[in-house]
Order: sequence, then C-alpha cells, then structure tokens
Amino acid sequence: MPYQPILDEVEHLHGVSARLVGFADQYPATTEDLLTIAGNVRSIATLLAVLVATKLRGSDGPRPRD
Repeated sequence: MPYQPILDEVEHLHGVSARLVGFADQYPATTEDLLTIAGNVRSIATLLAVLVATKLRGSDGPRPRD
C-alpha cells in the first residue's frame, strides 16, 4: 500500500503526543503549554489519517458528480 509510510507516521505522531502528555505531568510549570502542543500533534495525526482514508476511497474510481 503506497500510503503505509504516512500511516506509520500517524502512529509515530500519536506516540509523540502521548509522551508530551507524560512530560506535562512531570513538569508542572509547562503543563498547559505541553498539553496544547500534544493536542496539536494529535490533531495533525488525525488530519493525516483522514487524508489517507480520503485518498484511498478516491482510488476506487472516479467520484460521481453532483
């Protein structure tokens, strides 16, 4: 599947997000900032996954026109 490297990166980004949340627990002075960044990374991972899902759906053939 040509999209597998992107899906692998999605999983990697989810791991990065989880680690940032862990750091937020360890460093109270930066908790809010780290949680914000973790949420942004998680959102980007989700957008990449949606992009791949959309492209895979589109590769089944042409989309019908309205």
